[in-house]
Amino acid sequence: MNIRHIKNTVLLLALFLVASCSTQKPKKPSQSTKSVTTKPTAITPKSEFSTAKKLDLPEVKREFRAAWIATVANINWPSKNNLTTQQQKDEAIRILDILKDANFNAVIFQARPSADALYKSDLEPWSYFLTGQIGKAPSPFYDPLEFWIDEAHQRGMELHVWLNPYRAHHTTGGNVTSESLASKMSDQTYRLRNGMFWMDPSDEKVQNHVSKVIKDLVKRYDIDAIHIDDYFYPYKEYNGGKDFPDDKTWSRYKNSGGTLSKGDWRRANVNKIIKNIHDEIKKEKPYVKFGISPFGIWKPGFPAGITGSSQYDELYADAKLWLNEGWCDYYAPQLYWKEGGPQSFSALLKWWKDENIKNIHLWPGLNTVGIKAADKPSEIAGQMNTIRKILAKNAAGEIHYSSDGLTKNPAMLNAVRNLYKEKALVPLSPWIKAEPVLKPELTARKNGTDAEIHWFSRNPRQAKHFILYAKYGNKWETEILNGDEHTKFIAMEKSGIHLTELALKAVDRLGNESDYVAVEIH
Repeated sequence: MNIRHIKNTVLLLALFLVASCSTQKPKKPSQSTKSVTTKPTAITPKSEFSTAKKLDLPEVKREFRAAWIATVANINWPSKNNLTTQQQKDEAIRILDILKDANFNAVIFQARPSADALYKSDLEPWSYFLTGQIGKAPSPFYDPLEFWIDEAHQRGMELHVWLNPYRAHHTTGGNVTSESLASKMSDQTYRLRNGMFWMDPSDEKVQNHVSKVIKDLVKRYDIDAIHIDDYFYPYKEYNGGKDFPDDKTWSRYKNSGGTLSKGDWRRANVNKIIKNIHDEIKKEKPYVKFGISPFGIWKPGFPAGITGSSQYDELYADAKLWLNEGWCDYYAPQLYWKEGGPQSFSALLKWWKDENIKNIHLWPGLNTVGIKAADKPSEIAGQMNTIRKILAKNAAGEIHYSSDGLTKNPAMLNAVRNLYKEKALVPLSPWIKAEPVLKPELTARKNGTDAEIHWFSRNPRQAKHFILYAKYGNKWETEILNGDEHTKFIAMEKSGIHLTELALKAVDRLGNESDYVAVEIH
């Protein structure tokens, strides 16, 4: 067990005994030390065998609220590739604080932009976008991914690791050196006409390497999800309109007796790795989610009237199949177009919803930074409201591309924040098996005009959040608290209405809730 958790548990056990046995009121930190002679109001714990009526607690708000943090080409973070360690940390904290204050509950962090690493890896070199040199570690040393995970979790947000499976080198990534995977795996990598280097998705060595990278991330880091985007076979313009140069592996396949067409063969290679990623994640840590954010159009004409690129025919990504089969835990099609027109936002969202026959999470990607609309904040707010109307209650959500659309645009941030007025837990994932969440311990006593509440989890590793319920008269109020919070003062009276009951639940990392524990105020 983590030493910090042991200390917290010991401290909270002591608080429990003090609250139960002491006849003196504890001092509220901000109050004077003036003695009080009045007898404290009794706030007695309810037994789970109590004959008191069962509490009818309200549902807490649930919605997935995330932003992509792009590191490739220094799009979002770090803003430059020559910042000091402290400057990098300061930038990360600023982004996370802005998102936390706007009640976001997840970040999608690009830890592997182009077969490189913004974390300590034995499989791939340190990223050029981090230090300005491929293979060069930060100095003073720190692990950026570990830092982002810790800081996100401290703010009650999930951290999803975003990676590109096949891009080996980006045009903004400096010169290809001996440290680069474009050099180390040169037999499996091709230089495209726009200067990018791309791994061959059909090569078994590439498939095995990508699997190793993902298993390493899942095993070593306390992440909440693995996330891959829309880059499978490259967009045709990346190679000047020419076909992807995989003649070597295609010939090998044909010579071995393969009968698929070239397009079907390519899609089969991508299908294979998608299914393998899902299975390998679940084998290592079943609670780690797998998310995919494919291009928003499967094929032109699906649904009727939709025009645009075909990921099925151009990227060789059968994203409809993956959704139909439930090979991931959440799907975030990049619906980067405005409402109406040849790529109607709501028409595409409804089509993807109809294809979601396994009822996994559907959280579309929004083009918060660059939507082509006269009034960008109003367009994005309208799309968020459309999502809430089309998707089921407490199952809705979206991912904003990218954090710059929020951190560098006050009007956009304000529009989004107005729709995220209260905190929300992530929607439940009932298909992911989990141990029952242990009911927390709760004590409370009067402290002046406040109720002083103390609680702790019987399994500190399990509780990532707590839900505190306070009843004034006939009305319940709810508050979502972080798993490291264990003390709170709340008013005994609001607008002349007295506090009558308190209840508390623990919540695990998947959003599963424990039974409640309650205290009744006499």
